[in-house]
Amino acid sequence: MSFNDHFSGHAQAYASARPSYPEQLFEYLGSECEHHDLVWDCATGNGQAAVSLAKTFKRVIATDGSAEQVGQAQPANNVEYRQMTAEQSLLEKNSCDLITVAQALHWFDTDVFFDNAKACLKPNGVLAAWCYGVHEINGPVDAVVEKLYEEILGEYWPPERRLVENHYDDIRFPFATCYTRHFVMTREWNLQQLCAYFTSWSALQRYKKQNGSDPLELVSEDLRNAWGVNSENTHTVNWPLTVRLARK
Repeated sequence: MSFNDHFSGHAQAYASARPSYPEQLFEYLGSECEHHDLVWDCATGNGQAAVSLAKTFKRVIATDGSAEQVGQAQPANNVEYRQMTAEQSLLEKNSCDLITVAQALHWFDTDVFFDNAKACLKPNGVLAAWCYGVHEINGPVDAVVEKLYEEILGEYWPPERRLVENHYDDIRFPFATCYTRHFVMTREWNLQQLCAYFTSWSALQRYKKQNGSDPLELVSEDLRNAWGVNSENTHTVNWPLTVRLARK
C-alpha cells in the first residue's frame, strides 16, 4: 500500500517548528477512556502527541510510516516508536484504550484505517482524530499569511489539505457514537519563529523544490511591515483545533 509522505524531506524542520498541543486536550482524552493501559498514536510524526499521552497512559505505541520522522521523535520511557503505516494491522486486536491521530487523518486510506482501528480498540475504546487550520495573529499579519497560503502556495497544497480546512467534516466516521470538541493552540512567537513554522509546510517545500526559490521572499517585506518595527517582538498565535471522537 502506498504511503503519502509529505514530510520526510524536512523532518527536522517539522520537529522543531510545529506548535505543541494544549494539555487540556490530553486531559480531556484521558477523561473519555475507561482504562489507561495502551494508546496507539498513529502517524506520530515527531512524537509530539505521544509524549503528552505518556503522562496519562501506561504505555504508548507511536507509529509513523516515515523513518525520518521517527528518527526525530521525542523519547519517553513508556513510548515505543515503530515505523509502520496507519493501514498496517500489526497491533493486537482489542488491545487499545485509545487511538489518536494528530493532524494526519487526511493522508490515510480511511476505509482501511477505520477497519484497522475498530479491530485494535477495546470495546468502548475511543478513536480521536484532530486537525488545526490556519493560525490567527492580527489583521495585518493574517492578510499577508493568507496571500502566502492561498495566492502563492495554493496550487502546491495537496488536495487532502481541504479536508483539514473543513475540520474533517467531509470524512465519514463509521462508528455508532461520534462527536466533536474544539480547543485552541496558543504560542507566543517572534517573526523568526513564525517563519520557521512556514518552512514546515509541505506546500512551501514543494514550491522550493519545483521553482528553486523561497516563496517567503515574496512576502518578507510585507510580513515585516505587518509585524512591526522590531521582529523580535512577540505576538500571540492561535490555531483553532477540532477533535473528532468516535467510540467503539
